[in-house]
Amino acid sequence: MSDRRGVSGLALDWHRAGRAVAVATVVDTWGSAPRPVGSQLVIDGDGRMEGSVSGGCVEGAVIVEALEAMEDGRARLLDYGVSDDEAFAVGLACGGQIRVMVEPVGGAMPVTLLEDLVNRRASGEAVAYVADLDGEARRLEGPAAYPDRFRLDRSGVEPDGRTFVAIHNPPLRMVVVGGVHIAQHLLPMARACGYDVTLVDPRPAFGSPERFPDTVISEDWPDEALEAMGLDARAAVVTLTHDPKLDDPAIKAALRSPVFYLGCLGSTRTHAKRIARLEAAGFGAEDIARIHAPVGLDIGGRSPAEIAVSVMAQVTATLRQD
Repeated sequence: MSDRRGVSGLALDWHRAGRAVAVATVVDTWGSAPRPVGSQLVIDGDGRMEGSVSGGCVEGAVIVEALEAMEDGRARLLDYGVSDDEAFAVGLACGGQIRVMVEPVGGAMPVTLLEDLVNRRASGEAVAYVADLDGEARRLEGPAAYPDRFRLDRSGVEPDGRTFVAIHNPPLRMVVVGGVHIAQHLLPMARACGYDVTLVDPRPAFGSPERFPDTVISEDWPDEALEAMGLDARAAVVTLTHDPKLDDPAIKAALRSPVFYLGCLGSTRTHAKRIARLEAAGFGAEDIARIHAPVGLDIGGRSPAEIAVSVMAQVTATLRQD
């Protein structure tokens, strides 16, 4: 599972251990930036660091500024140019510019605010850290304040040019029902895309650790497993068993939740039968319309790996596109 506390949690741990601490955050980029907006680096008073704001291009200069910030307690807003040679060294074709905000913990970043942020992240709550780039004002906001930023996981500076919004969403999750060949390709793809993944299959021969190494496997019945997980709007569910006894309970559980994606393997004919069963169970047209079936984008995929690619692409499009 992902550490939901992130760099913020590490900064708080270091502060509580009696270390001087500053947090550096990428607030804006131009051109080909080594790290995206929202990337963070935590530095202590001895110059030790965790995280990254540039993949190594400007970390040394940021540490120097962070040490000074720990002394006077004031935030810094720093602009750096990344040369073509430096960018090439970290795998980019050309250079660019980045703007980095440095905040000393206990100074510009109040400890109580950091504690609140860490606690809310640890509980799985979606929260935004909002900073005035021209001043010292800091606050936390929920998804209602910046709905598009939360939906797209997009930290950045607001149109006013002075308000920076750092989005801290809980981890994305993907639950796959059915330990079939497609799942053997799909789960690693989802993990590589940043999802916490879980396989649900009560059949030991299918959902075995040998077939799915380093994967959380639930042998509970699908509806019980999904309901126990507490599905939310950051979760995707994919059913792959082709067996209504297993798929249908999972589909019903997913439809009763706010998952952002529900995809079900099966032909158009199979889905028509599925719709009839769901209607008989009391689900309406609006509920059923949430199902992506046949699952995946139509890219002509035939092999399990190609089908997994189509599913991952459709999940991504559903999450990220308007």
